[in-house]
Amino acid sequence: MSRNCKLTLLVSVVVVALLLAACSSGSKSTGGSSAAPAATGSLNLKGVCPDPVIVQSNWLPEAEHGDVYQLLGPGYKIDAAHKRITGPLMAGGKSTGVNIEIRAGGPAVGFQPTEAIMYQDPKITLGMAQSDELVQFSKTQPLIAVVAPLDLDPQIIMWDPASHPDWHTITDIGQTDTKVLYFSGTGTYMEYLIGSGILRRSQVDGSYDGSPSTFVASGGKIAVQAYATQEPYQYEHEVKAWNKPVAFQLVADTGYPNYANTLAVRADKKAALAPCLQRLVPIIQQSEVDFMTNPANAIDIIVKVSQAYKTQIVYSRGNAQFGVEQMRRLGIVGNGKDNTLGNFDIARIQRLIGIVSPIFIAQKKTIKAPLTPADIVTNEFVNTSIALKS
Repeated sequence: MSRNCKLTLLVSVVVVALLLAACSSGSKSTGGSSAAPAATGSLNLKGVCPDPVIVQSNWLPEAEHGDVYQLLGPGYKIDAAHKRITGPLMAGGKSTGVNIEIRAGGPAVGFQPTEAIMYQDPKITLGMAQSDELVQFSKTQPLIAVVAPLDLDPQIIMWDPASHPDWHTITDIGQTDTKVLYFSGTGTYMEYLIGSGILRRSQVDGSYDGSPSTFVASGGKIAVQAYATQEPYQYEHEVKAWNKPVAFQLVADTGYPNYANTLAVRADKKAALAPCLQRLVPIIQQSEVDFMTNPANAIDIIVKVSQAYKTQIVYSRGNAQFGVEQMRRLGIVGNGKDNTLGNFDIARIQRLIGIVSPIFIAQKKTIKAPLTPADIVTNEFVNTSIALKS
């Protein structure tokens, strides 16, 4: 994967009606120089952080990545051939003295996990990874997450409310024989749903390829995995063969305590990067607050970059705006229990380790033992005064 759990976004392939005009495949600049201007005051990262700060995404550009795209300043350059964008790293419109490079994941990297990519390329500073992935790779390619821009995972199970008016939760689906399609490469949360008795193994089908065709052909009789920030908009507005609302429940609401899109460093590089992270992590926290407060500029960049990359997956401005609205409405971006945006609930991480470790062991995947929350996350660089205002 990249980020394995984002493969269902292939729903956008060939079925999206709003085809966006593509940009050229070569490098493209917004004008001006991409060299970072002089840093100002306490925001100075020059000589403290790598230049550029390289962020490996776990999917193609989307609203869920708004925290890093918000950091891009004027004069950025798009390298469509390598599916990356580089420009001045800004904090609230002020220079930090260094550049940021954001690399696409998912199909752009052959669906490799972020962990694998970071161990192939030691120049990468931060990588986006799910917290359950951090457990999975804790022995072979260990990462330590330093900030959690998203408080909840947007993973959902989705259904047609007209076909199933009595369904309100995923548990309701499990009381029936209804088929639930999911992508087998994202099976950790599904194993949790099965193991906890919410769904039954006999009803789940791992053959999902991301296309809406099976759901549409069934007349909405089946259920499918999806993302709260993506498919509900696409099915209602862009999948013309459906073109009506869907219903869903977050997997997080069933008790699966996963963090999505954490930003992590290689475990063996954490000490060396610590001076950088002390300054950079609060900048990322504030960037997420700024994005959620006024996302227009970052959405412009995300949509422009999506067009330039010319993949089969079309990501529309409407979808991006919907994604921001959903993240706010559902608490996908939020302050957690202690009014801080970006920190980890350590008890929640401990619960996650307890849930997924037996799953990975049963799958004969080698994880670190014993594994503690400190092995995969840290709050030491988080500024606890930074919060999203209600």
